[in-house]
Amino acid sequence: MAMKMDLNVTIEQMETGEQDAALKALQSYNKEMNQCFTFSTEEEQDRERLGELVLGFLNRELQPSCQLACLETVRILSRDKNCLNPFISHSAMSTLAGYAGIAVESSAISECTQQVEGQEEGEGGEEEEVRKETSQPSENADQEVISEALKSICNILLHNQTGQVVAADLQLIKGVAERLKQSHDPTWNHEVRFFDLRLTFLLTALRVDTRALLAQELHGIRLLGNQLDATLGLCWPDSLETARAGFEGVPPEEMPLLSREQTELAMESLKILFNITFDTAKRKVDEEEAAEYRHLGAILRHCLMSLADGEERTEEFHSHTVNLLGNLPLTCLDVLLMPKVQHGSIEYMGVNMDAVSMLTAFMEKRLDRGHKLKETLLPSLNLLTESARIHRETRKFLRSKVLPPLRDVINRPEVGGALRNKLVRLMTHIDTDVKDCAAEFLFVLCKESVSRFIKYTGYGNAAGLLAARGLLRGGRDSGNYSEDEDSETEEYREAKAHINPITGVVEEEQPDPMEGMTEEQKEIEAMKLVHMFDKLSRNNLIQPMQLGMDGKLRAMTQGDLHNHSHNPVLQPEEPTNSGSEDES
Repeated sequence: MAMKMDLNVTIEQMETGEQDAALKALQSYNKEMNQCFTFSTEEEQDRERLGELVLGFLNRELQPSCQLACLETVRILSRDKNCLNPFISHSAMSTLAGYAGIAVESSAISECTQQVEGQEEGEGGEEEEVRKETSQPSENADQEVISEALKSICNILLHNQTGQVVAADLQLIKGVAERLKQSHDPTWNHEVRFFDLRLTFLLTALRVDTRALLAQELHGIRLLGNQLDATLGLCWPDSLETARAGFEGVPPEEMPLLSREQTELAMESLKILFNITFDTAKRKVDEEEAAEYRHLGAILRHCLMSLADGEERTEEFHSHTVNLLGNLPLTCLDVLLMPKVQHGSIEYMGVNMDAVSMLTAFMEKRLDRGHKLKETLLPSLNLLTESARIHRETRKFLRSKVLPPLRDVINRPEVGGALRNKLVRLMTHIDTDVKDCAAEFLFVLCKESVSRFIKYTGYGNAAGLLAARGLLRGGRDSGNYSEDEDSETEEYREAKAHINPITGVVEEEQPDPMEGMTEEQKEIEAMKLVHMFDKLSRNNLIQPMQLGMDGKLRAMTQGDLHNHSHNPVLQPEEPTNSGSEDES
């Protein structure tokens, strides 16, 4: 009840129209409600009334302390998604954008605003003319005022669709982009820079038209790339090779940790870039776009090799980096391999594999955690798959780590703690996307050779991918790989003849269940089996399938079941070159 009285008192003080009385009342209200994020429904009308009064004050000439108090109140009130009506008109949003320094003046916007405001004035009475601001505030602008206005706009966009539409109408993205161009300007403090980026993220996440506007007309890739460059303090020893300014030539493990502020700004930039590039990998890019993406890829490689303050923050930072790398055109991923091999680098075939090694370690960490694999594991696993598919050195390096020469022929492929065992276990995962992605990764490392794939995973685990591709009869898929031969280990060569291809391991010989039976008895048992299948099929409990000549499974008919009871089952053709598979 005391809070109800306080709110009424605040409203009464605001209604006097006196700045000093309003300032004192708002400061008291803001102090009490600063940490409040849930609101009672009983006071909704009072909160809306307070919001209207505060907006009225903001449209007047105010002393800086009163501006700040009003905007702090708007920030608090805008947390309540049920009381946003005072803030979602074109007039109100224009006012807040003016205080945030991101208002954009244009004839089209003015006409739209005038039309809407004309309707609002007829309903809601008098409203003072909205303050006009340029997209860049003066050098003496109060950055605390700017950040409070930005926070308020972010809250409104987060909770209200009408606010999102109005923000798009007012083209706020253009105003904030103007300030983002000043990424190397030390004028702006961390809070303003952070909420500029947070607002940009929300605008691009919630509005497709805003996303396209930033990506194309406002050159978002370059704009946000420069933002990352400035945040991380990069220098460029070569056109596609980055270093931390002042730490050129220092190994990644000896680099100072990124500060909390640097990491926060970098992650917001990465999220925005993800929003505006998520369809890039699916379309062709021209030469100019490819150059921008390769430049961005070099920055992302630096992000991948950088550590933040704390393991959790580092993992989150790397997660956003990996997500964005997955959006880059595949032909641009070679920038991951471009840096020269230095002391302490991981070298393979004369190529720097630091980034690929880091990606592999990141992927395995997510795999070991086992939590929400579709969201956490697949971005890195997909990225490694596509990198291996188009870069021979990457594939060979990954194969040496994931599928080293096979020596263990006693334990099943899915049993054990090696990375191969963990990935093979995923091939029978309940989530189809996880299962398919794991199988695809291993299949690419096997150069899409069926015999090689079965050798490392077992036919039972491999059957799902092979059936989907029509490869159950063996052979190789259409991937573009060099021909080669695989040097088998002594252990595998000795055991090869005794390996069960279904399980992928040597098993104890089992007695023949049909030993001692006459041909007539065998036929009787076969008919029993056919009748059991027929009964299960008629009751729709199973759907018997058979392998077609195209290598794909097809449903069996009653006639097929009858024929199989009188004719021996055809065995799949033996794949050629089943034992040779050296990397190339």
